[in-house]
Amino acid sequence: MFPDYEIRFARIEDLVKLAEIEQAAATLFCDTSYAFLVNAQPLSMDFVTQQFQAERVWVAVNDRDIVVGYAIAQEVDGNAYLQQIDVHPAYGRRGIGRELVEGVCVWAKKQNYHRILLSTFLDIEWNAPFYTKLGFQILPEVELSFGFQQIRCKEAEAGLPIDRRVIMYRDLGQAMSLTSPSLREAAPTGSGVTLLTSLTLRYRNRREPPRLRLPHR
Repeated sequence: MFPDYEIRFARIEDLVKLAEIEQAAATLFCDTSYAFLVNAQPLSMDFVTQQFQAERVWVAVNDRDIVVGYAIAQEVDGNAYLQQIDVHPAYGRRGIGRELVEGVCVWAKKQNYHRILLSTFLDIEWNAPFYTKLGFQILPEVELSFGFQQIRCKEAEAGLPIDRRVIMYRDLGQAMSLTSPSLREAAPTGSGVTLLTSLTLRYRNRREPPRLRLPHR
């Protein structure tokens, strides 16, 4: 049950654990036509650190504060972009992935983004069908802005079957339900941990070029 877990912004000491979770999550592709993703390189520590410094890395922790999942976002063409989300398979099917997505959406709305997007596989259960249940829709190819066209091109160059990849979006204009206790609490003063509802979140208008890696969603 999700009450045993918490979503919070990552701490610097959490970052070294993310690659291990990413590689463990990649094993879920073993029995699919995308088994080659099992051997994909994890996100670089430089990129993860950059997004951490911009307050765009979240972790899911259990009641012993062990990191069991994470999400990373960035900005592409003025939109929030969910770059990566992974949950360790040992903690799968407990609603943690859903809470991570909702947590990033809450953050994006607070940062005045009107839309959040992601790139994912069309035909994998925990990819597009999962995001559809969370209110995401497929963005038609003709509506892709330059940054997302570049993401598609780089995915094709990396060997991904682009005909099975889609860009999905969720509009953030509607108020969202906060189901995780950590999303309803204010950040404790001086704790070094900023929870998602804190009014101290700073808006960062960085237009960084989108990074690409073989996805583990």
